[in-house]
Amino acid sequence: MDAPILQVSGSRSRCETTRSFVTATSQTAASRTEISQHEFKTLPMHTLSANTPAILDGCKIDNSDFGAYTEIGEQSRVLNSSFGDYSYCDRFSDIANATIGKFSNIASFVRIGATDHPMHTASMHHFMYRSSKYFDDTEDDADFFAHRVSRRTTIGHDTWIGHGAMIKPEVTVGHGAVVAAGAIVTKDVAPFEIVAGTPASHMRWRQPAGIAERLIELAWWDWPHDLLRERLEDFRSLPAEAFLEKYE
Repeated sequence: MDAPILQVSGSRSRCETTRSFVTATSQTAASRTEISQHEFKTLPMHTLSANTPAILDGCKIDNSDFGAYTEIGEQSRVLNSSFGDYSYCDRFSDIANATIGKFSNIASFVRIGATDHPMHTASMHHFMYRSSKYFDDTEDDADFFAHRVSRRTTIGHDTWIGHGAMIKPEVTVGHGAVVAAGAIVTKDVAPFEIVAGTPASHMRWRQPAGIAERLIELAWWDWPHDLLRERLEDFRSLPAEAFLEKYE
């Protein structure tokens, strides 16, 4: 059976969730719509929209926005993040404080922007900064959480983040790069670089330097939807260099 999909209006949509209902706020709409769980419309998995992100069942979305043809897999959590057009994450992804480019392929169980505990203080425990959960007479440490939010992770266009990979805060993964399954990325990944391991290190280049530079210059990820459709067969069949020779 297909998973329920939350459809949110607006060409770029902003979403927030709570446990009891999902609130969808369009950046272009003046009104606010609350959608109960039983109001989710079941759509085929392949049905994506230029106007609304597909947020599958059980997701927790807070203070995040989504471009055209985006999809968030079941039971994923997205916090303080932005998804570019055509990007998706598979089930059980956990993404925080991140800027995701266009056409990013994020596999299941990926964690991006994994938050840190403080290690310079006497304790590392939640009670120091989630203090209101433990003490009736105090508030959470707002400065601590503001610092967390400021530590952005950036994922470039046409990237592939493999199953179970983790990407730390303040890391940039360049356009066209690949992060292998299970890798823990603690430093920047260059455009079109493939990294693997714990911690992640250089494995090889996805494309030769000259081809990579030309692909970045071509910036096909900025092409309109109709043009992508028109050139779909060449995307499927042509090697990168032949594709460049045809469309540069």
